[in-house]
Amino acid sequence: QLQLVESGGGLVQPGGSLRLSCAASGFTLDYYAIGWFRQAPGKEDEGVSCISSSGGSTNYADSVKGRFTISRDNAKNTVYLQMNSLKPEDTAVYYCAAEGSCGIGEYDYWGQGTQVTVSS
Repeated sequence: QLQLVESGGGLVQPGGSLRLSCAASGFTLDYYAIGWFRQAPGKEDEGVSCISSSGGSTNYADSVKGRFTISRDNAKNTVYLQMNSLKPEDTAVYYCAAEGSCGIGEYDYWGQGTQVTVSS
């Protein structure tokens, strides 16, 4: 089955850290840019970050710049989102998606999402 699987979500206190993983199953991520998105209750989807297929180009939403870092390990067929200095407003379901290039908006694969809750 061709799919993306996110993991690493959970409950963390404000100021804490989490690392999310997006692993591909049944296909290789080598040729895909990978984006991370989030959806909080009552809010629209937000693009959080994206990394090019080579890993040489990344971008971030203003709301997470300086706190989140996206990276990839093509040998492990996995993309990561390191989230530091977490805030309550980062609470959301986080999804990853595969597309040809960052920003095109045509996604070949989506994951099922992983919940991140930032609360004391």
